[in-house]
Parts: sequence; structure tokens; C-alpha cells
Amino acid sequence: MRLPSLTRYAARTRRRVRALRRRAGSVESGRAVVEFVFLGVLLLVPLVYLVATLGRLQAAAYSATTAAREAGRAFTTADTEAATQPRAHAAAALAFEDFGFAEGTSVHLVCDGAPCLRPDARVSVTVTIRVRLPLVPDLVAGTIPAEIPVSATHVATVDRFGGR
Repeated sequence: MRLPSLTRYAARTRRRVRALRRRAGSVESGRAVVEFVFLGVLLLVPLVYLVATLGRLQAAAYSATTAAREAGRAFTTADTEAATQPRAHAAAALAFEDFGFAEGTSVHLVCDGAPCLRPDARVSVTVTIRVRLPLVPDLVAGTIPAEIPVSATHVATVDRFGGR
């Protein structure tokens, strides 16, 4: 006689457990997807911004070193003193444009003596690029730094036997 009561009790317990699982499942259903999307966006947006900013800064670093080297080379291979400055600035401008930095750039040239194109003369070229941070509006630019300066220096030597 005890067996039927135990099976009834076990069946009743199983039904209660199933009902509890259904109720618990209905509260949690779809919640994992929402949490995944929310946390994914919350973590992915800053990561994408960081990668874009670092990519832009790396491009500026490559542009600055290339512009400094090419400006020094153009300066030291000029035929006359009058042609040195325009050649150096034109070479640097080409390097800036190759990497997409047409504005916010400067080139500073310094000779170690006069005349600049004498044999074994050294010319120091310093290039600076002001990189604007992506997606920073002009309204906020007054309160936080919206530009990062990137500079490079290159020293070029006039050929010993090719000086003018």
C-alpha cells in the first residue's frame, strides 16, 4: 500500500519541479542575448575608437619620418642655395599628402654653417604634424586637448664631393 502513495508523491514532486523550472526559465528567457549585446557594444565602441586613434597616430609617425628624410635629401641635393628651401618643402608636402596630412604640418630647416651646400655640411630637418583626434567636436576642443603633436628630426649631410 505504501508504494502507490510514494509514486503519487514522487509524481507530484516532479510536477512541482517542472513548474518551478518553467517559471524560472520564463524570467530569464532572452536575457543573455540582451546582456551580450549591451556588454559587446559597451566594450567594442571604445576599442574601435582606440584602434582608429592609434592607426592615425601611427600614420602620422610614418609621415613625419618620411617627410623629414625626403626634405633633407631634397635640400642636400639642390643645385643652388636658392633652390634648397622650396625643394625641401615640396618633398615634405608630397610625403604629408601620401599619408593624408595636408594641413597642420610644419617643416623647420637648420644648417650648421654658411653656406648650407658646402661639402660635409649638415642640415637638420624637424617636421611636426598636429594630429586631430577622431570624432572630437570643435565645441569640446577648447576644454580638452583635441590634437596630438607628432614630430621627427633627420640630419642630412651634403656630399663631400658634391658640395656647391
